[in-house]
Amino acid sequence: MEDVVIIGTGPAGLSAAVYAARADLKPLVIEGTTPGGQLVVSYEVENYPGFPEPISGMDLMELFKKQAVRFGAKFLAGDVTAVKALDGDYLLNRGTETIETRTVIIATGALARRLPIPSEAKFYGKGVSGCATCDGAFFRNRDVIVVGGGNTAMEDAIFLTRFAKTVTIVHRREYLRAAPIEVEKARSNPKIQWMIPWVIEEITGDQLVTGATLRHTETGETRHVACDGIFVAIGHDPQTEIFRHLVKCDKQGFIKVQPWSAHTSALGVFACGDVCDPVYKQAVVAAGTGCMAALDAQKYLESK
Repeated sequence: MEDVVIIGTGPAGLSAAVYAARADLKPLVIEGTTPGGQLVVSYEVENYPGFPEPISGMDLMELFKKQAVRFGAKFLAGDVTAVKALDGDYLLNRGTETIETRTVIIATGALARRLPIPSEAKFYGKGVSGCATCDGAFFRNRDVIVVGGGNTAMEDAIFLTRFAKTVTIVHRREYLRAAPIEVEKARSNPKIQWMIPWVIEEITGDQLVTGATLRHTETGETRHVACDGIFVAIGHDPQTEIFRHLVKCDKQGFIKVQPWSAHTSALGVFACGDVCDPVYKQAVVAAGTGCMAALDAQKYLESK
């Protein structure tokens, strides 16, 4: 019987592991198939407090893990495939293995939706990004593309004009889902250009992105556009499928937590990081909520 099992090893899960381990709860951390979460694909992280020089996302997450191990956290590779409540405790399936625990901290994150083209994977982290606020400063005086037609795409495009020389919004439909006020802000910005209705067919480059081939969705016309970066802003998918029978989620699938806490609708189950954050999706925010989850789990165990 474990006291705490943490599912996920991004900034939220590893911060929860540090705090739970320091409380002598000997947390068991299930790493998942991509240890370190989304941050490991970031070539350089410049905005994490305490690191005045850029550090790769992979190196940053390795430091998080070393700190958790130093305090006594245990790690297991692989994914949790099912979670079941049982007499006030929880059973977790990990392959053929069953793990029993008094509390669960969910830190499985949210994956940025990707473009359905093979070349996107090749250049992800090498000019293709899912986070404008994370990577925008790398594109000073460069030409960039933002893909999407919702509020996030408009906000990202406006944010990127602080750094980029030009920002081109590419969207597959004439209709934009963004709020009219956000569209108007984008249309009134002289740095922002529009390619609607177009889709990216292929991303081009050698080691880094140098351009993209676009196709007009109505005429079939193709055109090559030179650019240095492509920001994909078509939404995020929270990794909550195996938990939705257990905890309440919003319409998008993000886990609902009680205000100013990490408590979910299920006693003894806590959530932290992007899995319950449809707004910020920043490593420092995720780390803070990981701390909250560990402290809440500690208090819950003491109350039992």
